[in-house]
Amino acid sequence: MTDPDALRAAAETMRAVRERCVWSQRITHRDLVPYLIEESHEVIDAVESGTRADLREELGDLLWQVLFHAAIAAQDPEDPFDIDDVARTLTEKMVRRHPHVFADAVATTPEEVLVHWNAAKAAEKRERRSVLDGVPSGMPSLARAQKLLGRAAQVLPPGAEPNPRAPESEPGSDGAQALPVPASEAELGDLLLTLTAIARANGWDAERALRERLRMLEDEVRAAEGD
Repeated sequence: MTDPDALRAAAETMRAVRERCVWSQRITHRDLVPYLIEESHEVIDAVESGTRADLREELGDLLWQVLFHAAIAAQDPEDPFDIDDVARTLTEKMVRRHPHVFADAVATTPEEVLVHWNAAKAAEKRERRSVLDGVPSGMPSLARAQKLLGRAAQVLPPGAEPNPRAPESEPGSDGAQALPVPASEAELGDLLLTLTAIARANGWDAERALRERLRMLEDEVRAAEGD
């Protein structure tokens, strides 16, 4: 069971550090971003290859980042909020997005749960003008590509989004091979590593290549939304 006193003690510890530590007093939201990214990746490492003790510790470090941001926000002279406001907003959102848990909606499959989630999210984000709104520009390109492809599928006609399979070679062609379709995540990893090796061998920047292709995809989606 969650111990509210333990969470409150963590928040109070952060507040004291913010008020009394000369280093922490100078830190801004922007200053914390690199630490937030680093701690998030350390949680991922703990999930994928660490121990239970590693995961417990890294989740605590990530929670500290949330508490730190909330402590900074509490001192904002124009629009302050604290960790209680953050928690309250989160609770209200999760209750809204789970009407099959907290209201009379019914969801017996994961797909039905997703329908309720997306409907609630759409109602919250009515000011958004594009399905691409809300996808963070700072995400790693590969993760962002997967996110954007999911959004693009809501707008582009079938077959218009990037095809995961290259066309088969035809007689008389230069012998180019079809792009292999991996049968597992392990094979996908092999393929991604191979493509990265090809980029390296040719002096190409694989990350930049994907970023530039994603910009083209975004343009295609926004053009389709404008039609």
